Amino acid sequence: MVGLTPGSISIAVDRLVARGLVSRDESAEDRRVRMAALTPQGKAIIVRAFRKHSAPMKGVVSDLSQEELGDFETARKKVASLQRHLGAELSGGS
Repeated sequence: MVGLTPGSISIAVDRLVARGLVSRDESAEDRRVRMAALTPQGKAIIVRAFRKHSAPMKGVVSDLSQEELGDFETARKKVASLQRHLGAELSGGS
């Protein structure tokens, strides 16, 4: 869940398309659906951002044992699932 209205997402995707970071294609199965995908330039930016973000995160958890890392990952997944569920409830979906 990103917390944006469909109109806001459309504007954001339009801007990414204009910058050459995303391509937008019509769905062959459903005229109402438009698919957005990263372009090679967009992928390069995401890879750089992920690498910049992942290095400090590895340092944060470097002192955890494998068991603690597993427990942390399980808890993280539970929190993410609860967040999605709560977001769906707040937006009227389920």
